Amino acid sequence: MVEVRRSGRPRKTPGQLARWTPPEGWSRLVAWVSPEEKKALKHVAVEADVAVADLVRALASGLAGGFITAEELIGHVRKGAQVMEKIPTLFERDDHFRVVDRPRPECAWVFDGEGTPTEKLDGTNVRLTVRSGCLVRVEKRRNPSKAQKQQGIVDGWYVDTDEHGAEDRWILAAARNTDVSDWPDGEHPCEALGPRVQGNPLGLEEHRCVPFNLCVPALPDAPRSYTGLREYLAGLESRFAPGHLAEGIVFHHPDGRRAKIKRKDFPRSA
Repeated sequence: MVEVRRSGRPRKTPGQLARWTPPEGWSRLVAWVSPEEKKALKHVAVEADVAVADLVRALASGLAGGFITAEELIGHVRKGAQVMEKIPTLFERDDHFRVVDRPRPECAWVFDGEGTPTEKLDGTNVRLTVRSGCLVRVEKRRNPSKAQKQQGIVDGWYVDTDEHGAEDRWILAAARNTDVSDWPDGEHPCEALGPRVQGNPLGLEEHRCVPFNLCVPALPDAPRSYTGLREYLAGLESRFAPGHLAEGIVFHHPDGRRAKIKRKDFPRSA
């Protein structure tokens, strides 16, 4: 008889989570996913009548057992990466998803010397609306779904945060901790950062929002070649959080176009 492992809290001790000891040699895999991706995973899990963790393990088991080929999986991963990517990466990628010395045509303006390089801050994209030095609205970015992309909708948009929604708790905390008293009236795209946002790679002690148009650190000495950027990013210290490595660079064109490159995009052995 197969033992069914149920998730949730035991009825006799509802204050404690159910515990499960993994088999010897197993390891834990953790990944950050968007609310939309989490919802999609849960939907498939419900249809399959399994837990999300079992769904992920089934995929890994299928790959290990040869029921799913690496080529099939890579094809789907590439499609997903194309949907996820909001700002184009400067260079094309190889079969291992690392960048190669082949500039993307849509990023040619960067290599022509146009645009301003700034530090890429690893957080959540939000938009704050300010009036007379007061915060009056907090929005988060929403990206088009796969179906919407097929309809030609490629640019994202902003939607209001939910004051009572758990998924927006830390975005709102970052917004409230941000001093906007001297910000000009208007809508300000920002990056929400802090201890509970994207793993807090900059080691910040509190949540806050950094406006792209007011105080994101510029990097005027950033090179614009493959080799130059690889070497530059390998040791680039964050201007925003000294003592931590910067995640990467975002180039901003005056007409609104952007392009990015991250330290981890380059091959490790390069």
